[in-house]
Amino acid sequence: MTEPALEVLYADAALAVVDKPAGLMVHDSALARGETEFAADRLRAQFGKPIFLVHRLDRATSGCLLLAFDRDTASALGKVLMMGGVEKDYWAVCRGWPAERAFIVDHALDGGPGKPLKKPARTEFEVLASCELALASAAFATSRYAWLRASPQTGRFRQIRRHLKHVSHHLIGDTSHGDGRHNRTFRMLGVHRMLLHARRLAFAHPHTDALIEAVAPVDAEFARALALFEQTATG
Repeated sequence: MTEPALEVLYADAALAVVDKPAGLMVHDSALARGETEFAADRLRAQFGKPIFLVHRLDRATSGCLLLAFDRDTASALGKVLMMGGVEKDYWAVCRGWPAERAFIVDHALDGGPGKPLKKPARTEFEVLASCELALASAAFATSRYAWLRASPQTGRFRQIRRHLKHVSHHLIGDTSHGDGRHNRTFRMLGVHRMLLHARRLAFAHPHTDALIEAVAPVDAEFARALALFEQTATG
């Protein structure tokens, strides 16, 4: 059975931004654990030529994935990314209500399994909306959640997920760093995925300097979660 093509959000002769679905590994790695299907392979077949991934998304994360069609473009984009020249905005749903509408988590992180060295890591967050559900949670009669915009300023392993855990606003659906009770609440509501979505990428084209902006729509399950915030959404 042929898999459907990944949605192309932007493409030209040098590069493309595609919408990676949740649950699809970007490429084979030590974390693949027996997976046989990868976005990189599907994209090579879809575009009919070599592709070079400029960055990665976790398997459970959906949204904007940047790639190049030649090594020079990939190298140039990689340098722009390292210099902070790529704007990355994610949507996330977390447990609890952050005390401030805008806040920053500046907390060093290691590089993941086998990479114990900690490096600076910084994520900017903005609360887009909040909601309170009539569902008991631990000692509380209700459950509170926030819809966030997360803008990582560095690119560490699972940075957004781990930064949210660090401030006790665990990402919903995250089985590695999240809160199992709240994950179960959302599964009862029909949301079975991790609620992290790479919503927007913006950067200067490495060959023309033109502003490239790509925005990825959310899938049906993420939309079901965001519907909880309809009465209080501000962005």
